[in-house]
Amino acid sequence: MIRYPRDMRGHGPNPPDAQWPGGARVAISLVLNYEEGGENCILHGDAASEAFLSDVAGAAMWPGQRHWNMESIYEYGARAGFWRLHRLFTSMQIPVTIYGVATALARNPEQLAAMQDAGWEIASHGLKWVEHKDMPEDEERRQIAEAIRLHTEVVGERPRGWYTGRCSANTVRLTAEEGGFDWISDTYDDDLPYWLELPDRDQLVIPYTLEANDMRFATSPGWIEGEMFFQYLKDSFDTLYAEGLEGRAKMFSIGLHNRLIGRPGKMAGLKRFLDYAKAHEGAWFARRGDIARHWAEVHPHHRIERPSQMDRARFVEAWGGIFEHSPWIAERAYDLELGPAHDSAVGLANALARVFRTATPAERLGVLTAHPDLAGKLAQAKRLTAESTAEQASAGLDALTDAERARFEALNTAYTAKFGFPFIIAVRDHTKDGILAAFETRLAHDAETEFAEACHQVERIATLRLKELLP
Repeated sequence: MIRYPRDMRGHGPNPPDAQWPGGARVAISLVLNYEEGGENCILHGDAASEAFLSDVAGAAMWPGQRHWNMESIYEYGARAGFWRLHRLFTSMQIPVTIYGVATALARNPEQLAAMQDAGWEIASHGLKWVEHKDMPEDEERRQIAEAIRLHTEVVGERPRGWYTGRCSANTVRLTAEEGGFDWISDTYDDDLPYWLELPDRDQLVIPYTLEANDMRFATSPGWIEGEMFFQYLKDSFDTLYAEGLEGRAKMFSIGLHNRLIGRPGKMAGLKRFLDYAKAHEGAWFARRGDIARHWAEVHPHHRIERPSQMDRARFVEAWGGIFEHSPWIAERAYDLELGPAHDSAVGLANALARVFRTATPAERLGVLTAHPDLAGKLAQAKRLTAESTAEQASAGLDALTDAERARFEALNTAYTAKFGFPFIIAVRDHTKDGILAAFETRLAHDAETEFAEACHQVERIATLRLKELLP
């Protein structure tokens, strides 16, 4: 058994209607990362200085040394940038979510008090602003617990949201397993929240952004002036707003850092964007906690039995009848590389079809001959499978006139005599008259052409059956 854990499907081709409060067309989440005082520094017990997200071009870590310029730039974020941003957001009455590094919050009590007085949401940004990619799982779990403990001590309440940022492959799972977060954000994979299933709970994930993010003032390729930041935010907003007008409302995360966007020339672009967005009806500025509460209320999670998580016996039991009387197809499909993408009707249909397509001609012929005649003797004797009975009834084949029944019997006889298998068609796609017309047309095919068409129809029937059972 091979299982592929990455989820490439997400909400699929028909995402849920967000139904934002007040009919908003887009939910805007402003995130201010508070990292100043939590970054790598030998004063903090780290092995080297910080080298990430600053105006020092090409910065590298200095092992065993303080990097005075780097420290000074981070200090600018706390001393000047934060207060400039605080005045901007409070004057415009815009709610903010703080990603607060626990040790940084502990070292910046006045800024923390200002966040609380403004009613901002203070989520956890980990214990320290350091890399987690090489951190052993037990150590990362310990640091998550310590971040929550220190955050609670300093802020006065535990964090309800989490974002590590410089995370490991274990971070999302570990924070979800902790069990106390309303939302986590260490993903960048969607424009809407979604639910992550754990064995004993469902965790809401609110994806974040690294592109609508002022960090690109400190990376290459990136922005060099506030106008570029404004234009990118405006273009993103305009696209999402237009989708909202079409009934496909999304959310728009914007990532900010005190030491970056807090500089005067950069902040001018942010101010222009905020003025622009606020001038639009239906732009909902929301804290991530507000988005989480709304999503949990309007879109609570409903679990389904997922094909990719079934054991072999259950998989064959559930899907062995999708191809008529041919459970061997499900048996073989179980050994494919299945994952979340195959937990939908289209995805599982593809997996089953792969087995059918790569089977021997004799095996595929066996699938064709397992199908009953349309409106034939088995139907009259009520000996069809439940699926075939419902399908034939959907086209009215269970209520034929004597003349219609005679016509079907004559066509069935002629077709089987010519090709050696019953006439197969996805009856849910057709009317009774359309089926009769297809019968006449396909009787004129050569054997190779009709074998291929019959196999195509078998796959179509399987897909339609699965669409009644799976998303």
